[in-house]
Formats: sequence, structure tokens, C-alpha cells
Amino acid sequence: MPLLHTLMYVFTKATGITEELHRRTYAFCMRSLTLPAPYCTVALDCAIRLKTEAAVPGTLYQRLVIAEQNLTSELYPYQERVFLFVDPELVSPSVCSALLLEIQAAQEQQTPEACMRHVVSHALQAALGEACHAGTLQRKLQASPRLVLERYFHAVVSAVEQMASEPSPSREGHLERLEEIYCSLLGPAEAARGRCGGKRLLLPSGDPLQDQLPSIPLPSPHITFHLWTDEDQLWKELVLFLRPRSQLRLSADLEALDLQGVPPDRESARASVLSTDSGIERDLPSGADELPSPESPEMERAGLQRKGGVKKRVWPPDILMPSSWDGPPGLHRRTGRPSGDGELLPGVSRLHTARVLVLGDDRMLGRLARAYYAIRKRETQKFCLTPRLSLQLYYIPVLAPEKPAASRHLELGELATFLGRADPWYENTINTLCPAIHKLAEMPLSLNTSRTIDPFILDVITYYIRMGTQPIYFQIYTVKIFFSDPSQDPAEDIFLTELKMKIQDSKIPRDGFSPRRRGVAEGPGAELSICYQKALLSHRVREVTVSLRATGLVLKTLAASDSDVSGPTYCPPAAAPVTDHRCLNVSVTEVVKTSNLAGRSFSTVTNTFRTASIQIQSQDQRLLTLSLDKDGRRTFRDVVRFEVAPCLEPCSGAQKSKVLSSHRQEMERTKAKAKPLLMPINTFSGIIQ
Repeated sequence: MPLLHTLMYVFTKATGITEELHRRTYAFCMRSLTLPAPYCTVALDCAIRLKTEAAVPGTLYQRLVIAEQNLTSELYPYQERVFLFVDPELVSPSVCSALLLEIQAAQEQQTPEACMRHVVSHALQAALGEACHAGTLQRKLQASPRLVLERYFHAVVSAVEQMASEPSPSREGHLERLEEIYCSLLGPAEAARGRCGGKRLLLPSGDPLQDQLPSIPLPSPHITFHLWTDEDQLWKELVLFLRPRSQLRLSADLEALDLQGVPPDRESARASVLSTDSGIERDLPSGADELPSPESPEMERAGLQRKGGVKKRVWPPDILMPSSWDGPPGLHRRTGRPSGDGELLPGVSRLHTARVLVLGDDRMLGRLARAYYAIRKRETQKFCLTPRLSLQLYYIPVLAPEKPAASRHLELGELATFLGRADPWYENTINTLCPAIHKLAEMPLSLNTSRTIDPFILDVITYYIRMGTQPIYFQIYTVKIFFSDPSQDPAEDIFLTELKMKIQDSKIPRDGFSPRRRGVAEGPGAELSICYQKALLSHRVREVTVSLRATGLVLKTLAASDSDVSGPTYCPPAAAPVTDHRCLNVSVTEVVKTSNLAGRSFSTVTNTFRTASIQIQSQDQRLLTLSLDKDGRRTFRDVVRFEVAPCLEPCSGAQKSKVLSSHRQEMERTKAKAKPLLMPINTFSGIIQ
């Protein structure tokens, strides 16, 4: 799979690829379709892209640059943006400054004019081959004003996209059209020398060309750097990304779906077009009371239209159940176009792809899970992002530099360790990037902008963003917390990796006298009542209730080893996520009392078990402290009881309307089957099966 990713990178960037290499790579992809997932899904995607590139050379490069650089094109209106989020409280300022300077230094040279020149040069060189005088072409493009450059850019894009959209593209017709653009660009003198087909062009002096084709760079994607300081910052950035062009591509029937969302009331959203008819006769325009003749075309159209009144809007059956940002679980499809380019609503296409990359440890991923849940919950009330936006999530671990033997360092990188076990290429490419990032931060900053900067970190990020198409889904869990103060409302929160419970030294204040039971000696810890559903291979529900004294408890969502079936699961395409074996790993530090001649003594033992949901309550008025996702900022004190269960999709209880055969509508309140809320994180291959 790493070799296939490297080959696709070469096919996208390079020109002059031989047909033999195209044929061998395509044959390899077709043979790989018999392999299990994820190999077959990646091979199918690469085979489709290879077929397009072989028929119309330069298509993959052109589409990638247009989408990533947000260049304007009517024939290819897709746009992508990379949002790099860093928590300033978790990542050092030196690392943030180093990454920001590297991104800015690389993007200063990627102006829209430079990207358009790259697209024109790459398309002409890929199609014409040796007949293209690359040096003269690039000098001509450098000297062209912006209006002339835009004209040739749109001409090349039109030629490539129209040929790529044909069922049976003609290589000869495509070559002839690009030759015309090439000759028009270089002028009459060079055009006369350039119409020799496959022969090499001559210089004005008559000497043959001896120089090699200059390399055309592949610009890095447009990356915006953000310090995550606001809980709703991710939502705001996604809305701002959609705002400039979203309203231009709305159908007339759905123009009420603006970025402010639809009203919370779904019935009013279904029929919410305001009527301009006041119903008063004197407000009618002159001549409105005169009816046309029955044979007139106006009378025919009147029978098919509604005048005034409320306009009914018909929603698709599954509009209230946006189960995924990018279609069915599995491969995020990349066939030369940004993933998720289908339509969830008629007339509204997913033309935007937001690639959210977070840097940090498990605490940062817990914050990402909260933002992801908040967006999904907001979409049930304001359905504005899901129809237009494909959301892709990426993760690069950046752990604080500590001693190798420090357990805290390993504890904060559990999810990165799991991703490395699941995807060996992620382990070798991404997990090894953390030391390089800290080394970059330790280098002295240089204010000399003329010095060439080696964008190693940016190159790895770009490779991960472009080739990481296989998601691994992580179950998000919800916790409901009850406090000792009866007047305080219960709190609800979510976590992704871990919930840790500790015993406080304080107790619940007692209003009256509560005698202690005879024969009960108070030891360390607290008396807990634990009720949970035991995870069985038979999938049968078995509830277990135990009472024990414990000093602490830890709930982990990730598998402890490769053989553990709990934790995230790869979801094959067109299949429902496998959630039967996804469960919590519970570790309870139990207090064991022993009696001997010297008296009573206490020791601790750790018990582990698996469960899908659990309820824990303090029995002897000892208060509890909860910490979520190893984040000290997400701590709850004075807790007496809490309940943990898999987090469900916020829209799992939505209403659905069914149209009966008798042409009448009925609203049936049906409880949809509960779907677990899974957060995908993209890797190169997913979980190797």
C-alpha cells in the first residue's frame, strides 16, 4: 500500500509517464480487487483515477491544484481547505511559531497567478510531451498579464474537463485542442515551429532543443493556522468557509436553507416559504381579476402552479438523518474530485471539503470529539453544513518532550499508539513526526525571508492530507453526572478515550444523625455500587450489580493490545459499523480487607472487565471526582453518581414523513433505530485485516 500511494503521487505530479507504467499499475490495482478490505477499496479508487489520467493526461494535477488553491472555475467548482488547529495550552509556543513560520514561508510563493501558471504548464507538457518547449512556455507565462493568464487558464481547464467528462475521450482530439492553445500562447513564430507533432521544436536560431524539461512544482494545499481558544471556533470556521459561494449554487426551492439554518420547528421548515399575497382585493394588480381564455397557455400553466398561499417543500426521506459527513462508512472516495461530491438535497452539491487537522495529544482529541458532537447536534436544528460540506478529520500526535521512561508521556499518546498498531504506514510516517516537530521548534528563528526553507514538516502534512483516505471510527461515549447538591442540575458531557474516577477526602454533609452500621470498619476508598451490562460474545444482555470498596476506577475506550476486540473498528464500505464488540475496558482498584493476629489490614487489587454501559454510585457518602479525556480542565467534583453509555446520533429520534399511496401525507412519529455516534480519523490504510 505505501508503494501504491507513492505511485499515485508520482502520477499526479510528474509529466511524461510512459504508457507501460500506466498499464502495469492499472493491472496491479485490478488484481488487488480480490484482496480483503482495505486493500480492495484503495485499489479500486486508484484504478479509477489511473483510468482518468491515462485517457486525459494532467487531469489529476489540474483538479488537485484547483480544489486546494480555491481557483475559480465553472467547470470544476470544488474547493478544499485545510484547517490546522492547535491548543495553545497543550502545545508549546515555540512549536506553534515554528509551524506557522513554515506554513507562511511555503505559501508566500503560492500566489493564484503562480498556481494558474503551473496548471497551464503541466497540462500542456503532459499532453504534448517533447513537442512542448517548456522553457519558452514558462517564460511566456511569466511575462503574461493576469487577464491573459486567466484566459489561457480557463481555456486549458475547459479542454481537460470537457474531455474527461466524455464517456470515450479521444486522445487525438484532446491533443489537437491543446496544440491550438499552445500555439496561440507562444505566438505565430513559435506556432509555426510547434506544429510538427511529435518532432522536437527548434530554437529561433535553428538549433534543436537540448535542455531538459523544467520541473513543475505541486503546490502545497491552502492551510490556515488556528489557535483553538473558543468552543465554537470549529463551527465558525466551517461556516465562514462556506459563506462566500454557498448562496450562488442554491436552487430556488431551497434558498431558505441559508447559513443561519432553518427554524427548529421541522413542520414550519417543511412549509416555510412566505406568501406575498395579502388576500385583499384592492391589493391585486390591475387586470388580475380578468381571467384568460381557457385555451390560452397562461390557463394551462395556472393549473400546474400555485398562486400565493404557502408553498410546500418536499424533503428527501432521509434528510433528518445525516448519518455521515461523507456517505457510507469506509473509503472516503477520491476519484479525482474531492470526496463527498454527491447531493444530499436537490440542487445543493457538496462542493466544499474541509480537512480538519489537529495537533496535540489525547486531550486535544477529546476537545475535537466535543466539537464534532456539538456540530452534529447543531445540524439537527440548523441543517446547513451537512448538505454542502464534506468534513475530513486528521490527527498528528505532538506530545510534550519528556524522559523516555515517563509514564505520563505514554499515557497521553494512547490513541496515536492505537492508530500506529492499526496502520503500520501511519506509524512509520506520522507517529515518527513528533521528534522532528520538536527539533524544528528548537532551531533559531531566522528573519531572512530570502533563505530557502526546507518544508519537511509541511511536506509530510501534505502527503498525509492527500493520501490519508481510510478512516478509523471511534465510538464517543456520553456521561451523565449527578452532584451532592440536590439543587444542582445533573451535567452531561462526552469523552473519547478515558474517564478516571478518584475518591475525594471530603464527605457529603449530613443533615441529621445517621448511625454507622455495626461491624463495618471504614478503610481506604469508598463503598461503590456498580451496575453494568456485561459484554458477551453471544451479544445477549446480561446486567451485573456488585458492591465493593475501591480507591479508584478508570474507563478506557481503546484496546489494550492487538488481540483485543474492543475499541475502534474498521467499517467496510456499504456496511453498517460493527458495534457489537465495541465496549469499555473498566479497571477497578478494589480494597481487600484481611484479618490476622496483628489486626486488620488493607490491600488493593485491580479488577478488569468489559461493558457497554455502566452506572456507579457512592454508597457511604464519600464524594467522587471525575476527569474526562485526561484533561485537567474537564474535571467534575462533588459527584455522587454517574452513568456512562455509548453516545448516540443527536438526530436518532427525528420525525419522518411518509407519503401514502392515496396521495395524502401523514406524520408518523417513529423512533428510528439508535445509531452510535462515531468520529472518523483518517489514516492511510485503516485497520489492516
